[in-house]
Order: sequence, then C-alpha cells, then structure tokens
Amino acid sequence: MNNFSYLKINELAEATAIHATQSGSQYIGGGTNLLDLWKYNLIHPTALIDLTRVKEGQNIRELEDGSVRIGAFVTNADTAYNPLIEQRYPLLSRAILAGASGQIRNMATNGGNLLQRTRCYYFYDPDLPCNKRNPGSGCPAIDGYNRMHAILGTSDECIAVYPSDMSVALAALGATVNVRGRDSIRSISLEDFHRLPGNTPHIENNLRPGEIITSLDLPAEGFRNNYSYLKIRDRNSYAFALVSVAIGLTLSEGVVTQARIALGGVAHKPWRKTDAEEFLKGKAPDEVNFKKAADILLEGARPFQYNAFKIELARRAIVRNGMMALDPSSQLPGAQPSA
Repeated sequence: MNNFSYLKINELAEATAIHATQSGSQYIGGGTNLLDLWKYNLIHPTALIDLTRVKEGQNIRELEDGSVRIGAFVTNADTAYNPLIEQRYPLLSRAILAGASGQIRNMATNGGNLLQRTRCYYFYDPDLPCNKRNPGSGCPAIDGYNRMHAILGTSDECIAVYPSDMSVALAALGATVNVRGRDSIRSISLEDFHRLPGNTPHIENNLRPGEIITSLDLPAEGFRNNYSYLKIRDRNSYAFALVSVAIGLTLSEGVVTQARIALGGVAHKPWRKTDAEEFLKGKAPDEVNFKKAADILLEGARPFQYNAFKIELARRAIVRNGMMALDPSSQLPGAQPSA
C-alpha cells in the first residue's frame, strides 16, 4: 500500500471541498470494497476522507409523504434489522442478509454497497488486460472463463456483472439515490444510477466527480405482503449470485395489480424491464404468467461459452420466486414454494 493521509470529517461540505482540492483522494465509509481494491493494487488513494462521523446520512426515518429515507452511512446490518425496514420493506431486508457475511454487513455502508466494483476475476488481476482498469486494453473474459459473467446488457468491451444484492431489491422497490456535490444536490433513480458497459465500462455509475451518496428514498409502497428475494449461488453463504431475483407484487381479487421484478448476477446493473411488469398486471399470479414475464425479461440474452446455463437458470428462478412471493413464509428454511 502507498502512503496516504487520513481525514475524519464531520460535515459533507468539508468532505467535498477536500476532495475537490486534493488529487487522488477517496471517500471511505466501511471500506470493505475499497480496501480489497487497494490490496490488489488497483487503486492508490493519496487521502482517505472518512464520512462515518457525518450526521447527515446516519439514520432511517419516515418522511411526510409516507416514503422512507435510509442514510447512506448506515451499515447494511443496521438497515436489514431496522424495525421500519423489516416491517415495511422486508424484500430489502432479505436481500441485504443474503449478501456477504455478518462481519462485512456490520462494516459496509449503504452508500458503499451501491458503489462496489465488479468481482470479475480479470478485473482483479492487474497483470491481465481489462477495459475497466485500462480502457482500450481488451476484455479477456469474453473468450476466457466467463461462468460468472453477464448474459444481458453486455457489450464487446465488457461482460462483467454488478455484485450487489441490496441494489437488486432497491431496483425492484423503485428507490431513489440522493447525492451531494460541492455545489449541487440532486436525486437519481436507482434504475438510472448504474450504467451498462457500452464502450465506457470503466464508468460504472452516473455520479459526477466528487459527489457523495447521502441517502436512499424508498416509495411508500414496500410490497410487504407479497415479496421474495431468491439468490442462487455456488454455496449457501458468502458467495456472489449466479442469478438473483427480487419480486414485489400487489394483489387484488386474485390478480396482479402491480408487479416489480429485478434480476442480479446477469448484467452490469440490476436488470429490470417494465414490459415484463406490465404484462403481469391484471393477470393471475401463476407459473404460466411468471414464465411469460421471464421470457420478456430475458429477451436478447447473449450467452458465452461457460455461462449459457444462466438463461434457463434465470427463467426458472423468476417463476419459482414469483410463486414464493405469493406466500413469503415459503422463504423460511426448509419451506417449499406455494403451488
């Protein structure tokens, strides 16, 4: 690791001012991903600006319009176990608890979770080319070992996947990301926050230089009665998703009146298609209709040598998770999805 300065600040204005004047500085919350990148010699910060004392972004509260604001500096664990989140947004709680390990969730912040980098093996090996690390150098994953890689939204420049479980649930819930820069405050829908790789895979989100995520806003509707998060992975803990699915449903008189579906482990960002959600409206929540919605979600999927299995895996996961959303108690260990 290189030499660096460590600055513990109390105000966001102070943080953005330092970042603007000190080249090579980085914001740090829990640091769980930043330290990984540093140890692998992928980043070399000259200064760490610690945000954990900033009061703004440290709580979870209901707003006047019934929506809920989650501070960006609250840890993943505190968010997952917060009574307001457990009661109104159990989909988010389940997704967070499916990610990483207990120790990491105790340190990782919500803002940092959104900003974590891909876990592509080629990205993490500085001796190999990677368009994320060195634009224009190539993407060895395309013709290499690509079992964990994307099948949707890929480009000839990058087929990496975005690893966050939390963000998949946030996408399904229709969350908004609030950010602050040195001279601006703005909001970005979660759907527009992360980017597909295109020809600039090194630009992973739509933050402007120096901006800080301050909070996340969740709509009043949290799908607390009919929801499910399903994560399919190689082992039962501390593993990234091969495919994950977040589903929230609103039902009335046996038909779907509102549906949200987001996929993880398949693209460079949480994957949603509103056409699939619109298809389900007014229809019975059954395996036939969930399969048709899955076909819409997976239109244009592009498999590679080692990950073609993800297409059928995702299709079956969507159907299974849709049925599980009809009875959230089916997500308990040993339970079977409702028929």
